[in-house]
Formats: sequence, C-alpha cells, structure tokens
Amino acid sequence: MKKSQIAIENFKSLNCAQSVLLTYAEDVNLEKNTALSVAQGFGSGMTIGETCGAVTGAYMVLGLKLRREGKTIQDIKTESKANMGRFNELFLERHGSLQCKKLLGIDLSIAEGMQQAREKGLFDTICAKLVGSAAEILEENF
Repeated sequence: MKKSQIAIENFKSLNCAQSVLLTYAEDVNLEKNTALSVAQGFGSGMTIGETCGAVTGAYMVLGLKLRREGKTIQDIKTESKANMGRFNELFLERHGSLQCKKLLGIDLSIAEGMQQAREKGLFDTICAKLVGSAAEILEENF
C-alpha cells in the first residue's frame, strides 16, 4: 500500500499530524507511541488553525530523516531548511496554502468553526486529501 493510502487510513482515527508522522515512524526508527505523543498537539493547525497538521507532521518526518553523521550543526540546519522549503513549495503548488484556516475556509480555533467543519464533512474530504498529499510528497521527493 502507498504511504498516502496508509496516512489516510491512519487519519480515520488520528489527527492529521499524527497520521503523517505515524505513516513514516518505522522508516525513521520512531516508536509508534512516541510518534503519537509527539504529534498530538499539532492537529487542526496546532489547534488554532495555523500551519496545517499534515504539513507539521511532514516537517517532523523530514527532521527525523536527516542524516546527521559527519555534519556540523550548521550543515544540518541548512539541509533541514532546504528540505522544508522544498516540501512547502510542493504543498503550495498543490493546495495554495499551508494554513489550516485558508485550506478549510473555516477557523477551527473556535467552537463554531469546529462544528461547521464536522457538519460539512471537511475532515473526511479536504483534510483526508491533505494528509494523503503530504505523505505522497514525502514518498515521491524525500
């Protein structure tokens, strides 16, 4: 099964950031429960509708994938920044924004926004697509 499909399956019971990170946890030698704990607060744009949780989950994967042996801290920072920039570029090409509020057109930081998102089925439609897309970008490019 493709990583994008696994991430979407994960999203049926997890938040967006958890879904992406858990999809890659084994690949980056991260224990499942640690992945779930680390990404817990990043869903729904860090619960305030800011950077999409699928994006922040992908950032976590990118950070864990970096090879650190023989590199200086500056080398690691430079490579990390380049990888995140490339990921952002690809995600923006597909979706036009990195911000949860803009991607959904709803503010999840308020109760009414969360209720609207549920009523409109946005988690099953838009969010699932974003989770799959983030995992696919990682799979195809990193």
